[in-house]
Amino acid sequence: MTAAAIPAGIAPPRPAWRSLLWIAPLTLLWILLTDWQPAISGGGAPIVAHQLIAHGLIALGLWLGLESTDLAPDQRRTAWLAIMIPYTLWFAVAWSAAIDGAFRADASPLPVLPLAIFLPVIVGAPLLLSSKRMGQVLDAMPASWLVALQLYRIFGSWALVAWLHGSLPGVFALPAGIGDTLTGLFAVPTAIAVATGTAQGRRAAIVWNIFGLADFAVAITLGMITTPGPLQLIVPHVPSIGAGAYPGVLTPAFVVPSSILLHLLSLRQLRLRHRAEASKPR
Repeated sequence: MTAAAIPAGIAPPRPAWRSLLWIAPLTLLWILLTDWQPAISGGGAPIVAHQLIAHGLIALGLWLGLESTDLAPDQRRTAWLAIMIPYTLWFAVAWSAAIDGAFRADASPLPVLPLAIFLPVIVGAPLLLSSKRMGQVLDAMPASWLVALQLYRIFGSWALVAWLHGSLPGVFALPAGIGDTLTGLFAVPTAIAVATGTAQGRRAAIVWNIFGLADFAVAITLGMITTPGPLQLIVPHVPSIGAGAYPGVLTPAFVVPSSILLHLLSLRQLRLRHRAEASKPR
C-alpha cells in the first residue's frame, strides 16, 4: 500500500515512536545489504527464515497465552495442538506445493495461488473469531503480542530491492514493498503504545491493523492483475510475483493469509478489551 503520508491515527504516543530510532536504521541497513548483495534475498534465505521464525513465535505466543488462562493443563495442551497441528500441516503442504511448482501459472487450469491466499482465511477466520477457547486466549494474552509479532513484515522490503534490480514490476513492487515495510516498521511502536492500555494506544493499534490489511488488499489485487492468467489486466515488462517460483511464492501462499488472520485476531482482541473496559463500573 503506497503512502505518501502515514495515516494520522497510526502514529503512536511519543514514548513508543522512539523505538523507530533503532528499527528504522536496521531496516534501512537490511535494504542496503540486500541491494548490495542480491544473492542474500535471491537465494530465498530471508523468506524461509522469517516464515520459520513467525511460525515459531506464533506457536510460542499461543502457548504463553494459554498458560495465562485458567484452563487445566490438559485443556491447554489440547487447545494448543488443535490450532498448531492444522497450522503446521498447512505450512508443510504450502511448502511442498511450492517446491513442486504447483503455484506456477501453467501448472494447473485452476487459480491455485489465489485459492492458497483466500481459502485459509475463508475457513480459518470464522473458526478463530467465533471460538470461545480462542477468546479466552485473547483475553489472557497481552494485546501488544499480536501487533509486535508482525515486525517480520519489514522483510517485505525484498520487493523494493527486486524492483531496483529490474526483476519485479514497479506497479506491484512499490505499493506492496512500501506497505509491508511500513507495517513492519510501525509494529513495535504500535505494540508499545497499545501496551500502555490507553485509548490512544488502542486506536493506534486499530489503525495499524487496518493499514496492514489494506496493504494486503492492494498487494493481492495488483499481484493478480499483473500475473499471467485469466485475471491479468496489466502486462508488465518483467514477471510479477505470480510466477509461482519457490521460495518467493511462499510469501503470498502462506505468510499473507497467516498475517491476515493475525490482523483479524488482533482486531477481535482490541474490540473485546474495549467492551470489557466500557462495562467496568466507574
